[in-house]
Amino acid sequence: MSRRSTPTSNARAAALLRDRAASQRSPQKRRAYERAADAVLALDHPLESCLGSDGRLRKIPNVGPSSERVILEVLRGDSAESAVRAIAMAGGNTRGPGTADSHQHFLASADVAEALGNSTLEGPTLDDYQGDLQMHTTWSDGTVSVAQMADACRSRGYAFCAITDHAHGLSVAGGISMQELDDQKQEIDAINRRLRGRFRVIKSIEANILADGRLDLTADELAQVELVVAAPHSALRPDADQTERMLRVVSTPGVHILGHPRGRKSGVRPGLRANWTRVFAQAAKTGVAIEIDGDPRRQDIDFALARDAAAAGCFFALDSDAHAAFVDIAIAHARLAGLPPARIVNCWPLEWLLKWMRLRSTSTDQ
Repeated sequence: MSRRSTPTSNARAAALLRDRAASQRSPQKRRAYERAADAVLALDHPLESCLGSDGRLRKIPNVGPSSERVILEVLRGDSAESAVRAIAMAGGNTRGPGTADSHQHFLASADVAEALGNSTLEGPTLDDYQGDLQMHTTWSDGTVSVAQMADACRSRGYAFCAITDHAHGLSVAGGISMQELDDQKQEIDAINRRLRGRFRVIKSIEANILADGRLDLTADELAQVELVVAAPHSALRPDADQTERMLRVVSTPGVHILGHPRGRKSGVRPGLRANWTRVFAQAAKTGVAIEIDGDPRRQDIDFALARDAAAAGCFFALDSDAHAAFVDIAIAHARLAGLPPARIVNCWPLEWLLKWMRLRSTSTDQ
């Protein structure tokens, strides 16, 4: 795969299907388009290979006649006209669901496979990757235990992982209380004793970034964990410049990673707007890593913005956001951006990682 700045046919078709979903008043039609978009993104081969000699698509699960017409528009090169219609149907909002901003630079499964397999690309390989630093368990909104998550990571050959359940300020995600965090830390200690020398679970948390750039945890509470991912989950207004909010976060002592910085989600919201050049420059100064979140609906930041962060001198964190298989998406973005493994904290030996974590935890940079 070349370092393309435009998506493949799979990604373009999925984007337009999400446009159509956003414009539907019928919940059933909305879900149908969303299922079709997910199906197209999951294809491990180009849509062109699904086109029969009669000009029709061979059967793709969850893609019905209406969705097929959208896909054929993409393959014929008519997607721009379709996007205009979809935006108009959604009410003309230029930065809401159903717009190019809400799905720019997303990778489909076919793109990910190509990026991972293209030996001409620079950047990290799956073998370089040592551990995931954003993972959720049943202590907040995850579906597996800490022990199960650790075992899953070990099965992928990782040396470490960070358990980053949501902080108590994000009640909608079942945020973990400080008492529960203490209980979780004891559980992690027991796991680390059992796996001593073979694997390390890092005591961590995902803090929510408030509207003014403060976190939903105090400085004393931040100090109770080894690693802090700070991420926006609220006040994601697409039209308000939030540069100062992000600058305050990456200047906060004890923050290690700026998680899914834009808070975007495909087909839902384009995410917040900021002067990312300034944010990345400050993050590089303070040593805060910028995350590439591999969740298929997030992919935040993407390969294009990652190049800007690399030019500013930033470190990076490539994370699955709790789903181990999705880290491949983050690695693919990093390869398309040409990020050297030395700038990616997940690729460091555990000793390097722990040293960086301690430095950030004791930093007083503002």
